[in-house]
Amino acid sequence: MKTIYVLNGPNLNLLGKRQPDLYGTETLDDVTALCTRVADDGFAIHQAQSNYEGGLVDLIHEAREKACGIVINAGAYTHTSVAILDALNTFEGPVMEVHISQVHKRESFRHHSYISMRADGVIAGLGTESYAAAVRRICQLVG
Repeated sequence: MKTIYVLNGPNLNLLGKRQPDLYGTETLDDVTALCTRVADDGFAIHQAQSNYEGGLVDLIHEAREKACGIVINAGAYTHTSVAILDALNTFEGPVMEVHISQVHKRESFRHHSYISMRADGVIAGLGTESYAAAVRRICQLVG
């Protein structure tokens, strides 16, 4: 079985509770269930979340040995973390960057992404469906 890592950054543990007008009412458990539903046969979903930059780096390092692809919503670290970019650059499989909100309609500092410098695709503004689209794409790329 091939494993897709779905990694979430700071504050995404509060999904469904924090700013539901912006991020919706679905929880991280709902996102995991959605990703599991849309993954092709032969693919498993491993979801993890960390509020710490180093925690996400460690998860990416783990994925190097265990995953065929990474879906990542690095939260605010998207716009600040060279460390996460460097870790993603060590991963050989496809990486899909996701955002629940349409970041380009938000504050200008959110328009720059370090993650995009490595990502094979970027999906933003589809709500939690962004994750589903990313999982589908990794399944297509990895086969």
